Amino acid sequence: MTKRCEISFAESALRDLEGIRDYYASRQVPAVGERLIREVVARVEQLSHYPDSGRIVPEFDAAWLRELVHPPFRIVYRHDVNTVRVVRVWRSERLMDKALGGTG
Repeated sequence: MTKRCEISFAESALRDLEGIRDYYASRQVPAVGERLIREVVARVEQLSHYPDSGRIVPEFDAAWLRELVHPPFRIVYRHDVNTVRVVRVWRSERLMDKALGGTG
């Protein structure tokens, strides 16, 4: 059995999740935002056992920066030896800015 990876969220990812909650609350459908956040967290939890299950982020082409696509979001994470750090949760159509470097 492989060792589980520790999962953490960067401040940028936490702000993204708050933004999702706020967006749907402002549209008078807070339950939708809460459901989407639960779904994103459930997808992230799978990374503790399968950290390489996401694809390499096309804009960077670096093996350590990966993403899960959970429509309508991209869950971008950094995979190091035994850790997974979620760095962004963005709309699927949004491209990452290479000027961000490691993105957090």
